[in-house]
Amino acid sequence: MSLPRIAFISAFLLLTFAVQEAGIARINFPVTGFSLFLAILIGLMALEDRSGSVIIGFIGGLILDLSPTSNSPFGQWALVMTIIGYIIATNRESIGDFTTRPGAFVLFVAIVSGLTLTISLIAGAMLGEDNGTIGHNIIVVLGNTVWTFLFAPLVLPGLTRLRATTLSSRER
Repeated sequence: MSLPRIAFISAFLLLTFAVQEAGIARINFPVTGFSLFLAILIGLMALEDRSGSVIIGFIGGLILDLSPTSNSPFGQWALVMTIIGYIIATNRESIGDFTTRPGAFVLFVAIVSGLTLTISLIAGAMLGEDNGTIGHNIIVVLGNTVWTFLFAPLVLPGLTRLRATTLSSRER
């Protein structure tokens, strides 16, 4: 992954984060909320190669740590997203290419979104954070997974095209 591409993806993630915090986080979804930033971040990690997935996960985690609504210790999201990036990177060959199977791509992003929130809850519990009741946490994770499954088809095709335009001839 080239340095200019890392800079472009970082700027794109910062813009997405601003849209998430300024707009989408203010919408009261039934049951629980939706994280556009998390869906786009997981989508980008799924489309990248091994090293790119981990790098994007770390950068996205650092951006999530900057959230004013986050009450977790600084660095927790960076750790969680790096772990998710590593899991995606090590299983890249078994996952396959999502550009030919958009339905599988949407399902994958939704499931990994739920897995990410679950790992975040586990990491928070290990760090002594008060996460609330188990029932409430299950509702939040499942609700976010459902909303991601419903809204991901709207953004993932554009994300695939954006990634294709940012690839250099060497990376293609």
